[in-house]
Amino acid sequence: MRARAALTVVRRGGRSVVTTLRAQAPLALVPRRGTAGAASRAAQVHLVGSASTPLIGDDVELEVTVGPGAALKLAGVAAAVALAGSGRASRTVLRARVADGGSLTYRPEPTVVTARADHETLLDVDLAPTASLRARDVLVAGRSGETSGRYRGTVRVTEDGLPLLVQTQELGDPLLDGSPAHLAGRRVLGTEVVIGPAGTGPVEPAAGDWWSVSPLAVRGALATAVADDAVTAGHRLAAALAVLDGEAAAAAV
Repeated sequence: MRARAALTVVRRGGRSVVTTLRAQAPLALVPRRGTAGAASRAAQVHLVGSASTPLIGDDVELEVTVGPGAALKLAGVAAAVALAGSGRASRTVLRARVADGGSLTYRPEPTVVTARADHETLLDVDLAPTASLRARDVLVAGRSGETSGRYRGTVRVTEDGLPLLVQTQELGDPLLDGSPAHLAGRRVLGTEVVIGPAGTGPVEPAAGDWWSVSPLAVRGALATAVADDAVTAGHRLAAALAVLDGEAAAAAV
């Protein structure tokens, strides 16, 4: 199944509003409305996928534009389960452009790579120099008692076309998954890239119980955690992010 979607957010009167919202099955975009939505300065949109996606052969692409000074929180509502099928690998792509003073927070639910899946993802974000990004990715290597299928995911973040972070993660290779430099025998890999506006203070490297914080060369940092389950991975990412948020607060004083 091939699907294309588009989402545009602009700033109006001190609030961020959705001006473009187009989607096709198996992906739906659901903005948060009512009192809860109106109380937030950021536009909040939920990603909703069908229960049978991504299936081998699916090709889903979402184009996101965040205008000057606007803020978007894009979140999932349920885990994505990459399933077996016939044909070429399934593919999910999110391309985003964030203008000056804009911010994008991307928090999908975990992706579970089942035994016979073959799935590819790409997160491609271009930031203006004063734009910011927080993007999380949690990968689960197979369901309970199951080995992982094939997965290849790339995160590419640029600033006016120049690279801030380019990273590819793979699952499904037993030697790689067991390596201390990758999963170290764990089932879950969580990462979150945090990039503030240009001029924010430098980030110091840090590490804890199966988590680490690595500064990026230009600005921002990458938090990484591994665990045996998604809940624990989330807790470890939270510990890493607490370090980042504490450094940001100290730099602002």
